[in-house]
Amino acid sequence: MPEPTEEKLSYRLITGPDTRDFCERIHNALAEGYVLHGSPAATFNGTDVIVAQAIVLPAAIANADAAVANAVDQLENDDEEAFEGHA
Repeated sequence: MPEPTEEKLSYRLITGPDTRDFCERIHNALAEGYVLHGSPAATFNGTDVIVAQAIVLPAAIANADAAVANAVDQLENDDEEAFEGHA
């Protein structure tokens, strides 16, 4: 768990053996405001099942979506300006 003065990371990948401890780590992250991102992954290392789950803060998703929307708007504006120059 991050220190109270430590800024939370926008993205985390939690990995480990498929145990109750792993599930508790995911549970705690969700309680801190993270959301699941994508599907979990699992592999077998010859002894244990190892799992991974990406988590993100919702604000990080909103910021990324806004950045993409701004970039698309800029591209559309550039295209319109280029088209207006050709009669």
